[in-house]
Amino acid sequence: MDGRGRIAESLIDGLVRAGRHASELWGEWQRAMRRWSKPLVELEPPRGVGTAATALFFLGTAVYGAACGGHVPTLLQELRNFRDATANAFGFRIEAITITGQYQLTEAEILAAAGVTPRSSLLFLDAAAARAELLAKAWIADATVLKLYPGRLHIAVTEREPFALWQRDGKVAVIDADGIVLETVVPMQFASLPLVVGRGADRKAKDFLAILDKFPALRAQVYASVLVAERRWNLKLKNGIDVRLPENGVESALQTLAMLDRDKKLLSRDIVAVDLRLADRVTVKLSEGAALAREEAMRERLKDLGKKPRRPGGHA
Repeated sequence: MDGRGRIAESLIDGLVRAGRHASELWGEWQRAMRRWSKPLVELEPPRGVGTAATALFFLGTAVYGAACGGHVPTLLQELRNFRDATANAFGFRIEAITITGQYQLTEAEILAAAGVTPRSSLLFLDAAAARAELLAKAWIADATVLKLYPGRLHIAVTEREPFALWQRDGKVAVIDADGIVLETVVPMQFASLPLVVGRGADRKAKDFLAILDKFPALRAQVYASVLVAERRWNLKLKNGIDVRLPENGVESALQTLAMLDRDKKLLSRDIVAVDLRLADRVTVKLSEGAALAREEAMRERLKDLGKKPRRPGGHA
């Protein structure tokens, strides 16, 4: 045998030995895997695992379908109802509700704002979230929500007080002293509140009306207080007279007006406007009829003066 034959024989023997070694390793690996997996194969799953897995599968399917169909809010509400029903069955039903501090709002409105329904359970009621929902309502300035186990709920509210009617862009709303809109439709019981008109009048009404209150005789004659250019106020009286007030020195101007009305019955005369914007003078605008009558009276007076006989010496 030449050298080439010996080399080929050696290569063949090496390949055979490598194959046998690989076969032995593969067999050992299979035996190890059987030993390791035997406990898992022989492990018996707990009872109910199949049922739970099936339920989870259908629940996941339902959630996915609800998400695709836009029914998530409905699904969540149903889940909340189921949760509350379970808690109620275990003795956490809300058996008694006390509500204090309400005057304008009804108990039903407060419960609806707090998210409390006949199905709600005390266990799962979120007191902080209920309080936040109550504070989001314009009428409520403060609120307290207390859960008293096992079945009592206490809600205390502090309502804002209606202060004035605010008119802007032809719409009238009920506001409190801070300018917060309480009602966009005016109920009859608030019709007698003072009326303020104009942009910014909701925020500035409190300070101005506090000054006007110092002159009750004038306040009784006012139909509306009109904020002009968010800088100064005009008064529209019930008899139609316009009173123009200055930007500064409002109280002094109102004092002058009250004195003129008390001493000279100014606001009972046939006039259409009183201008108090200048500190050193009061300008009064007569009505058209009063102006014509005044002109006629002046002509008559001048006519009478022309008819008087002259005294000796050429003096009238």
